Amino acid sequence: MRFADVVTVALAQLRANALRSFFTTLGIVVSVAFLVAVVAIIQGMNAYVRENIASAIIGANAFQVRRTPIRVGFFDDEEWKRIQRRPRITPDDAEGVAAAIPGAVAVGITSGWPTPMADVEWRNRTVGDALIFGVTPPYQVVQDYRFAMGRPLTEIDVRERRPVAVLGWDIAERLFEGADPIGRPVRILGQRFEVVGVVEQKGRVLGQSFDGFVLLPLTAFESLYGRRQTTTISVKMSEAADVADGMQRAEEAMRIAHGLRPGEENDFSVETADALVAFWKSLTRVLFAAIPAVVGIGIVVGGIVIMNIMLMAVNERTREIGIRKSVGARARDIRRQFLAEAVALATVGGAVGVATGWAFAQLVAVASPLPARVTWWSVILALSLGAGVGVLFGVYPASRAARLNPINALRAE
Repeated sequence: MRFADVVTVALAQLRANALRSFFTTLGIVVSVAFLVAVVAIIQGMNAYVRENIASAIIGANAFQVRRTPIRVGFFDDEEWKRIQRRPRITPDDAEGVAAAIPGAVAVGITSGWPTPMADVEWRNRTVGDALIFGVTPPYQVVQDYRFAMGRPLTEIDVRERRPVAVLGWDIAERLFEGADPIGRPVRILGQRFEVVGVVEQKGRVLGQSFDGFVLLPLTAFESLYGRRQTTTISVKMSEAADVADGMQRAEEAMRIAHGLRPGEENDFSVETADALVAFWKSLTRVLFAAIPAVVGIGIVVGGIVIMNIMLMAVNERTREIGIRKSVGARARDIRRQFLAEAVALATVGGAVGVATGWAFAQLVAVASPLPARVTWWSVILALSLGAGVGVLFGVYPASRAARLNPINALRAE
């Protein structure tokens, strides 16, 4: 019997028993759909964290020199004590880093963690919980800020400690409701600041706005909040390939500035956004570890259902098997036929599961801030699982059909 004939008969059996075939493959459909959808969401989140959150926090093609390293989670007591003994990052350190990296696009300073939050007031309106940053002008370049209105902060603003402010889009929109905010006074902690610029909208990441901030000249910020212990140097390179060399030069400059001898541990940290991305990937690894167990249970259940249905089909088609054997069909022809039907059932279930998982992932992406990216390897894996289940659980029914005695089979009603 030709392979094409085997496949044709197998598909004809699926069409003839469409409803039964659907319920037979339901376990595989659900399992494969779960696999494709969850992998799509996790992969989308990985890319989203890497491309949006990390760059929004530190900046694209950028790194930071920090007193406190980036860490998502807690420091142990000994590590925290060592960090507390580190010297503060100073403007002199920033000048040393800038001198060591002449090819840097910008080297700026920003007030460190924790970022204070305050109410911003204009007339009788108030916007609460705005993030207040003290910065030097190059920091605006590091963060790729574009200005919808007004101008950025300047070196003169910092040098003369001018009471001026740049507003994030959300703060300006909520406070002034479409009116031109440039030149208008706002109050932060009771102190008056003149609005000189509004940053273009950056949007939301996972529902969290990146436009709810106020930028003050670093000197004006320190007069308001005092000198921070965690001031950060932010460095932007022209290309991503230059970041590693820039980090090495910054480390050398900081070691010289802090008088560290060869072999002494750094009393500062040079960081990119990799810590945030690594933390997220550690979470997704846990999810990826749990997925095989959940999918495996569903696949096994679906395989058992397919095996039972195929055994029932053997009993229902015993006379058909007897007729085929009586006209010359060999045992291997019968085996191939029933095995092909089992594989077809499982593969169709896998294909329907892939389509369902893809549709669910797209629905999640549209209805929520969670992104989703269906990957080719998850689709291939899902279809391979379907076909593999058909082979694994179809062998026994196919072998049983092949072993039937043709005389006894012809006697069956």
